[in-house]
Amino acid sequence: MLKVAVIGAGYWGKNLIRVFKELGALKLICDTNKNALKIQSENFPGIETANSLIKVLQDRNIDAVVISTPAATHYRITKLALLHKKHVFVEKPLALTSKEGKELLELAKETNRVLMVGHILYYHPAIIKLKALIRDGKLGKIRHIYSNRLNIGKLRTEENILWSFAPHDISVILMLLGKEPVNIIAYGGDYINNGIYDTTLTALDFGNGVKGHIFVSWLHPFKEQKLIVVGSKAMAVFDDLSNDKLVIYPHRIRWENGKVPIAVKAEHYSVKVKKKEPLKEEASHFIECVTKGKTPRTDAREALRVLRVLEIAEESIKSNNACKGQALSEKYFVHPASCIDENVKIGDGTKIWHFSHILKNTTIGKQCVIGQNVAIGPDAKVGDRCKIQNNVSVYKGVTLEDDVFCGPSCVFTNVNTPRSFIERKNEFLNTLVKKGSTIGANATIICGATIGKYAFVGAGAVVKKDVADYGLVLGVPAKQAGWVCKCGARLKIAPTTKIKKCLHCGSAYKLSRNKLIATKETI
Repeated sequence: MLKVAVIGAGYWGKNLIRVFKELGALKLICDTNKNALKIQSENFPGIETANSLIKVLQDRNIDAVVISTPAATHYRITKLALLHKKHVFVEKPLALTSKEGKELLELAKETNRVLMVGHILYYHPAIIKLKALIRDGKLGKIRHIYSNRLNIGKLRTEENILWSFAPHDISVILMLLGKEPVNIIAYGGDYINNGIYDTTLTALDFGNGVKGHIFVSWLHPFKEQKLIVVGSKAMAVFDDLSNDKLVIYPHRIRWENGKVPIAVKAEHYSVKVKKKEPLKEEASHFIECVTKGKTPRTDAREALRVLRVLEIAEESIKSNNACKGQALSEKYFVHPASCIDENVKIGDGTKIWHFSHILKNTTIGKQCVIGQNVAIGPDAKVGDRCKIQNNVSVYKGVTLEDDVFCGPSCVFTNVNTPRSFIERKNEFLNTLVKKGSTIGANATIICGATIGKYAFVGAGAVVKKDVADYGLVLGVPAKQAGWVCKCGARLKIAPTTKIKKCLHCGSAYKLSRNKLIATKETI
């Protein structure tokens, strides 16, 4: 039988001690608090006790450790346990940063040890049943999901309410929907200790019209633990404090004359669920995973998804930002000081730096670099591998094709005769910047112009008309001053031959009817 040591015998640890004892796996209890050890020793005579973590980890008779210590210690203790080749069950959160979480994930792989995180709602029979109802379409199309986790106390000083309460609800919402949010925004209040949030409200946008929110507080007059799923066919309420854990309300919306929505209420009914203790189910799953070599349902990968949401939510609270939050994806980078509005698409590998704002319905391609204080959109389009330097605004109506370079503080316009007191959104003119073009620092592109492929607009130029492919334009107003190669080098074309080979890259061009045509490209 698996031999387990429980590290931490306090507020939640005593429950873990009990269930692992009931499952016949408890061998040792470890805590630096002598009074806590004494109480547990009296409750469970015959179980070994220790106040030294290192001695427990060095004990070869211990196969696994269960960590129920303050959240700030989870990373350190989990890392030590894995390095000592122990299987680990750690209470949420796995760590306080996703960087630490990733390190623990990799370490568990290297040591070939099970690393499971205590997201208890995954193992609640009512939540398992709710997941099945959603999967089978009994609730219809999911529109909204939200949870309240409220109580008076236990107040903490080492972690805020977001990290203490919200991981439960984040993990179960991600599990029920089977996806991660695309945008996150959060608000919090610190009323007792400065910088320690006592209440937080986190809004999640999962795309395709699906929204959610999580309200947590330890400054609430009574205890409440509810999760509500609103679907097109019915609504489900999970109430962990009620005898009826899962209740269905088959309300629906009827359209009168196809125009007026009418709420049609129906009688609610309880859903029968198995009477099993979630904590014991969770502990049994850990034992099974260790003894049979299985991957836990709440492994480090699942915990990392929760950590990423927590990190972005906390950054949103700290910045007190009224924008739509930060896009969540491992495939591209958005600095926490920047804002991403709804319905924004960002390609893999793109990096968006400090204080930038990507407005709604904007598309940004792959491998782009967006500098500081850049505004793009709404409804703008940026191709792949574009570089937009600091202090640039790409307005509605502007399209940048692939490989475009926008120098610092260059300017785009979208209306010819702007007035602050006259609405002229219906007069916007489109601007197209074709593949590979360069726009120099402080240049201005007047709306309606097309910048040809691989063209070069000099620094400070004001472009009022179209620029030819490979054209070099300079001055105010900008005039054509020559031609440039695809590599960016300036070409000198003899009037007699009208053919030029680039001395920098070897590409060849010919001039025909005042158009430069590439006959050989080396890059």
